[in-house]
Amino acid sequence: MAWGTRAWRWVRANPSATLLVVQLLGILLYAFVDDVAASSPGRLLLSLFGMLVVVLALAVVRATPTYTWLGVLIGVPAVILTVVDWATGDPAWHLASDLVHVAFYGYTLTGLLRYMFADEEVTKDEIWAIGATFTVAVWLWAYAYSAVQGIVPGSFTAAVNPDAQRTWLELLFLSTTTMTSTGLSDVVPIKPVARAIVMIQQIAGMLYLAVAVSRIVGLTINRRRVRETS
Repeated sequence: MAWGTRAWRWVRANPSATLLVVQLLGILLYAFVDDVAASSPGRLLLSLFGMLVVVLALAVVRATPTYTWLGVLIGVPAVILTVVDWATGDPAWHLASDLVHVAFYGYTLTGLLRYMFADEEVTKDEIWAIGATFTVAVWLWAYAYSAVQGIVPGSFTAAVNPDAQRTWLELLFLSTTTMTSTGLSDVVPIKPVARAIVMIQQIAGMLYLAVAVSRIVGLTINRRRVRETS
């Protein structure tokens, strides 16, 4: 009981770290259910996990200057559409779910960025927020790729089953390799819209890393100067 209380206090004190850890665990979870049938219990577990990420993201952004009501307004439909998509398997519902998730993760990303740049002192949770913001951006672009694939079928190809629609894990893998500029993905955009979206993510990822590093370095130098003059 005491351990559970301490864990809950840590979660409340470090919402960004919790969001980051859960999203990293989610990558491992997706690996076990990515190739199962859409109506299987594994897919339901995946849907429930997605709902957990939505709730955690709302909890993180709630502590930021971003409006909480806006997050709820977008987050609740995201949760509902996640369940409807799993229950129906209808491509139209899947596309609607992807678009709402893009909007929700865009809102979360904005809130996290404002959180990191809100003051002149870097806290422990703001350091975690740098990683959480990065993973939120990865998931945002993965949902964007999924939406593009729904609107323009055949937007992406891969070394395995090149003509098939890409799975969620493949799109998440593409987003991660694009965001980190490793370029190791075997999933390739082949339609103009898909290539345009990938290029935008490449530019956004490079700019985010440059801005985040510059922010930390700048605050560190400023704090050192303050200590030297005091």
